[in-house]
Amino acid sequence: MKVIVKKKRPGGEIEIPISTEYIKLDAALKLCGAAPTGGAAKYEIQEGGVLVNGLVCTMRGKKLYPGDSLVFLDQRYRICRNEAE
Repeated sequence: MKVIVKKKRPGGEIEIPISTEYIKLDAALKLCGAAPTGGAAKYEIQEGGVLVNGLVCTMRGKKLYPGDSLVFLDQRYRICRNEAE
């Protein structure tokens, strides 16, 4: 699966395009490069370091759909559909 992630929107938001119905939170952090490994993503999520749609989320398997947003280390990301497919 080929994915291009670093598409910044106005306001510094980074889009995470997906070609599936949803993506799990830990996979989204890995996909966008915010977490180097799945273990690092799991740790940050369990420690409450990630906001999903404005709320702290400690569920690493949380399903994110297009339109959902997440904030990690003061960087905002938004899930969107991969328009290339």
